[in-house]
Amino acid sequence: MYHTWMRYFTPSPVHHRLGLVCLGVGLQHGQLPTVGPRVLDHHVAVVIGAGGGWYRDAEGHRTTVTAPALLWLVPGVAHHYGADPETGWDESFVDFTGPATATYTELGYIETGRPVVPLADAAGARAAVGRIVRAARRGNPLLDVETGAAVHELLVALRRDRADTNAEGDLVLQALARDAFLPLSVAEHAARHGMSAAELRNAVRRGAGCSPKDYLLGIRLGRAKELLAATELPVAAVARRVGYDDPAYFSRLFTRRVGTAPIRFRERQGRTVPGGWSDRVPDPDHPPTIATPSP
Repeated sequence: MYHTWMRYFTPSPVHHRLGLVCLGVGLQHGQLPTVGPRVLDHHVAVVIGAGGGWYRDAEGHRTTVTAPALLWLVPGVAHHYGADPETGWDESFVDFTGPATATYTELGYIETGRPVVPLADAAGARAAVGRIVRAARRGNPLLDVETGAAVHELLVALRRDRADTNAEGDLVLQALARDAFLPLSVAEHAARHGMSAAELRNAVRRGAGCSPKDYLLGIRLGRAKELLAATELPVAAVARRVGYDDPAYFSRLFTRRVGTAPIRFRERQGRTVPGGWSDRVPDPDHPPTIATPSP
């Protein structure tokens, strides 16, 4: 015995340009029928909220699935899975596609080589699916945009709730963030934490979806933007504050990654923040306001 509810959509080409589009959503529970073997031309995230079952890949390898868990079904890859025939399981699924799937995959949010992912908690993902379900009411004129936005939320929630990075992975990222402005190589960072460079790369890839170098660079450039926008420090001083002794190298790197030179970035921020910057903490009862310019 099982219960199921599902809806499918056909987004327009314009909606595809938003990056992600939702193709369908479903809620099922009970002793569900086996799915596959089959191959799809789009992605599906299947969130198992309760119960258990199994997953079999294209080579015939069988993996036990225990809730909470995520099944990643990716385009062009054969899959075969099912709930336990006696106990069943509760599942929420979302079919989606779009050009942004390539970027989410590159960042590690979609794991094409890992079809079964244990979750620490499925509440965040189920909430995102719930938003898709509510948007799926018939006659909703905002359906395609609302459901597409919720797919972005779903991918973030699934990344946050992965069981394998909630503890150790986060500690590694916290330590790297703390040491990000020190003039250390990736190998030296790894040694500080009693890891090999390969172990550090794997931990950061699991935790942040990128390499240690890119993770550190993101933190450094983020801090550099803050200093350029909120202080009058010379660019060379900003470079030293974020770990670069060579200001010319820092300027080239900043320009390449941010798309504008540090001095131009500062000028642009000055123009777009009415009233300039202040070091004062605003009174919560009297928050700062931006006056409307006189005509």
